[in-house]
Order: sequence, then C-alpha cells, then structure tokens
Amino acid sequence: MQALTRKPKPFYAKLHNQVIIAIAAAIIMGAVWPDAAVKMKPLGDGFIKLIGMVIAPLVFCIIVSGISGMGSAGRVARISAKSMVYFYVVSALAMVIGLIAANLIPTGVGLNIDPRSIDTSSIAGYVTAAKDQGVVTFLLNIIPVTMMDAFAKGAILQVVLVAALFGLALIFLRERARAVKDLVDQLTRVMFSIVEMIITLSPIGAFGAMAFTVGRFGLHSLLPLLKLVLVFYGACFAFVLIVLVPIARHVGFSVFKFCRYILDEILLFLSIANSEALLPRLMEKLERLGVPKSVVGLVVPTGYSFNLAGSSIYFTLCVIFIAQATNTPLPLDRQLVILLIAMLMSKGATGFTGSGFVVLAGTLSAMPDIPMAGLALLLGIDPFMQRGRGLINYIGNGIAAIAIAAWEKDLDVAQLKRRLNLDPDGNASIAPNAPASHPLEATAVGETPAPRPGPALKAPPN
Repeated sequence: MQALTRKPKPFYAKLHNQVIIAIAAAIIMGAVWPDAAVKMKPLGDGFIKLIGMVIAPLVFCIIVSGISGMGSAGRVARISAKSMVYFYVVSALAMVIGLIAANLIPTGVGLNIDPRSIDTSSIAGYVTAAKDQGVVTFLLNIIPVTMMDAFAKGAILQVVLVAALFGLALIFLRERARAVKDLVDQLTRVMFSIVEMIITLSPIGAFGAMAFTVGRFGLHSLLPLLKLVLVFYGACFAFVLIVLVPIARHVGFSVFKFCRYILDEILLFLSIANSEALLPRLMEKLERLGVPKSVVGLVVPTGYSFNLAGSSIYFTLCVIFIAQATNTPLPLDRQLVILLIAMLMSKGATGFTGSGFVVLAGTLSAMPDIPMAGLALLLGIDPFMQRGRGLINYIGNGIAAIAIAAWEKDLDVAQLKRRLNLDPDGNASIAPNAPASHPLEATAVGETPAPRPGPALKAPPN
C-alpha cells in the first residue's frame, strides 16, 4: 500500500511566492510612480494593525498555558534565569562585533562634519522621546497601571508580567483552577486560527509597506551613506556566522534550514519592517518544531526586549560613526563605556515606531561629548537599517528559544531536524537519507548519526 503524499501547491498559491511578487511590484511602483506608491501606505499599516490586535491576547494565552503546564514555580524561575543569561551574553557578543567592525572599517572618518551646521529639526521628536528613556523608567514601565491597561496599550512586557503572575497562580491552585487552565488552552487555539486568517493578507500588506518605503525615501537615499549600511549588514552576517551558527551547531540543527523554515516570515518582514507583528507566527512555528510551549511562551516575548542582537550592533556602529564623522575623539576606554551604556539602553528597544532611533538618541544623551546633532545624518538611511536589525532580532529570538529548550534538556533534536527538512509549505524538500551538505548544517554534540534504513520492500501484487 503506497503512502499518501500531499500534492505540492502551484507556484502562485505559495505564500512566500505571493510575497515576493508583491515586493517586486511594489519596488517597481515606488521607482516609477513614487507619488502613487506613497499612497499605498494604509495597506501596510492596516495589515500591521490587524496583527497587532492579536499579539497581546495571544502572548498572554501562550505564557499562561505554558507556565501552568510546567507544574512547578521552580522550573519557571530556572528557565527565566537561563534566558536572561543567554540574552545578555549574546547581546554583549553582538556589541563587541559591532565595535570591532566600526574600528576596522571607520566609515565616518574623513567626513569632517561640523555639528553646528547640521539641521536638527528632523530629529527633535526623537531627542525629546529619548529623555524619557532610562533604566529606572524602563523597569517601572513593566508594571501596568491595571491588568487591563497592559492589554489596552499592547505593551508586551506588561502583558508578560500579568501572564506570568496568572500562570503561577494556576500552578498554586492546581485542580481548583483546572477549568480556567482548559479555557486558556482553547483560547490559544482560537487565537492561532485568527492569526492564520490574517496572514493570508500578508502579500497585500507587503505591497503597501514596500511601495511606501521606496516611494517615500527612494533607492537613491542609500547612496550617501552606503558604506555604513554595508558595514552594518556585514557585521550582522558576521554575528550569524560567529555566534548563531555555533549555538545551532551545538544544539544540532542548521541555521540555514531554520531560516528556510521561516522564509515566509522573513520575506514579509523585509516589506513591513515590523518583527513584533510576526511574533505570533514565530511562536507557532517554534512549537511545531517541538520546542515546549512553556519555553516558547517565556523566551520569545521577553526576547523582544532583552535579546536584540541586531539592535545592539546598530547602536554600537552608529554611535561610533557619529563620533568619527564629527571628529570627536573616542579612545578605547570611552568605547567600552559605550558598550556598557548600550547594554542597558538597548533593553526595551521595541514596541513603537522608531523605537530603535529613540534608544540611539538615549544612548547619545548619556555620552555628552558626542554631538546629538549627528543623529540627523542617519535619519535617511534608518528605514533600511531597521530591516537588518529587526531581521537579526527575529531570527535570533527563534534560535534562542530552541537553544534554551535544549539547555533544559526538553528538546527532541530528531523531531527538530525532521521538521526543518520540510520546505515552508510543509513538503519534504530534502531526502531524509541525504547527507548534510550545507556548510551551516551540523550534528548535535555527542549525538550519533542515525543509521540509514535499507531499501523499502515492495508490496506483493494482489
């Protein structure tokens, strides 16, 4: 009896192909009819708002369901502690890579810009907002005014706090709150179903967001500071090779295959430039890989405030670039101070439009010898760099959840590899017996490769 195989979808029916077509059409429209392209912005904004409306309740349901399913407050504390250690170590490595890149390729040297000649009117709003950014303010803002206020504002860390307390209460109450736990589990399924319905509209959202970006800023806006942009993306790629690949190799999976597994989300992010809007899809796909719901629920939402490797590289490069461009002396000891300040300021660098730029302004405000006016030099290219830092943040948080699950010895690596051998549509794109040939493919430390099965026996004729 032959096994049933699912017929592959036609080219036009695959979501990632639809997104690619939408992006290509948007770039053409933005280049040829920029005025009309700018008017497409509501399509992208509408899609982001649709996703945004389900993030808070979905994160709440996943965290509550995951924590209550642990059955132990001690395990919650252990996973949280491991997550924070992982986040800070990885973020520090990202900043060191950014620091090395900024010194090896000094993109700002030779510009000789007088800060007094820079028009600062375009950055006034960011500077004002940066005055309210600080470690104490950030920590206090994690506590919502009321539980409902956290959901009304869509403040993810506040929702995480409420959900963690709710989940711990269910652990303490046990069978007395069984009905509530079952209700939350069912609500989680409903929220994921809503997300799937919204995602079908992603090609429309991608078209609107990309058309606006190209029409508003133009591809030519990259040229004046193209060197800085290239160094930034080079540093991001180096971070993947130096940090993420070894982490994945130690666990026993391929970064390349993981990126292919979330290809739909990567392509969509390159259009809408909002990684938080794609958080529900990442959490869902991680659970399909076999990452426990408890780990996904704790690691991914908190990672969006504490595990921002792409943003860390961005902050370090840009601060040093401004110092170089304005001929501000920046010896090594001052650069190390920048690392420490950026480590603190980068936490919470998401949650609102332009947040990365605001946090960069906050970092500069703590370094009075570096002219804040230099921010205006980066305003034109920030939308393009935003995609790079957001994409690294997105991929990094997915890998963090897998790594911490493995650290907890709560991950089936064999199941993980089976799922990653499927293409984005769930079809087997790699023969299960084929040897790993990609340079980013790896076997878990200490894991013995499974023996290849012999040839299948043919069924006897009837």
